[in-house]
Amino acid sequence: MIERTIKNILISQPEPTDLLKNQYKALSSKYEVEFTFYKFFDVVGISNREFRDAKISLLDHSAVIFTSKLSVDNYFRLAKELRLTIPETMKYFCITETVANYMQNYVQYRKRKIFYGKLTFKDLVEVIAKHKEENFIIPCAEDSSIDYFTLLDTAKIKYTKAVMYRSEPKDLSNIDIKKFDMIAMFSPIGVKSFIQSFPEITSEDIFIAAFGTTTQTALKSAKLKSYIPAPTKEAPSMIMAIDNFLSLTTEERKEWMAKIDAEFKAKKKTSTTKTTTTKKATATKKTSTTKTTATKKTTSKKTSKTKDE
Repeated sequence: MIERTIKNILISQPEPTDLLKNQYKALSSKYEVEFTFYKFFDVVGISNREFRDAKISLLDHSAVIFTSKLSVDNYFRLAKELRLTIPETMKYFCITETVANYMQNYVQYRKRKIFYGKLTFKDLVEVIAKHKEENFIIPCAEDSSIDYFTLLDTAKIKYTKAVMYRSEPKDLSNIDIKKFDMIAMFSPIGVKSFIQSFPEITSEDIFIAAFGTTTQTALKSAKLKSYIPAPTKEAPSMIMAIDNFLSLTTEERKEWMAKIDAEFKAKKKTSTTKTTTTKKATATKKTSTTKTTATKKTTSKKTSKTKDE
């Protein structure tokens, strides 16, 4: 079990432009920790030809859901490349006010047409639910969090998932990973970059915080444990998850980690059991098929012998 003081935390995202006002700054002062920001992957926009192949029409929708500045950039990029004029009646729903303000780079900012949530996508869905009559499109990456779509499905929102950009792994070997006590990851592609660059690093070497179901699944597949999962009921954001973990006393942290370890082992055992059961079932099926085939052959031979006689 890891027993160390947390002083240096690596955030696998670009540094916020308003870091001094950012919540990370507040955490840094509260716990005397240092945050380092480094993007773990490169983003490449898909071509307009690829988008056309998906047979999605931007103008068939009356509202757009933006989950990041990247989604904003690529939506308007494709609209321009496809020579489409986005109508002034289009409504925009942004995950945060920061993303909403960023839209001023592309449209005239009108509050009656631009809506935003407080902090999380769940907050935004509550706003979207008040406009169920709209036909939404959500520009996203190939590896977008399935949590977004689950929330939209649960709220019975009519939407189209439109992949407009993809993430590619980045070489992180220039990072001195051993100087960090904690790392926060936000996507499967970030996990892929991490394990490719640092295959020797284990869960015993560094605390791992993971945002989103797909990110946590990617870590488990790589046999890495996340001691700081998000979003949860108690911590709907990564900031809150890290804050909660740092606030724990030494004993509370040990208890929490023991709980995560137990859950990790239980899921691993369940996965192994399922694999074994599947193999046995397959073997049984093969044996049954072999016996059936052999029986048919024997019966066929007997029938043939009878005819000859």
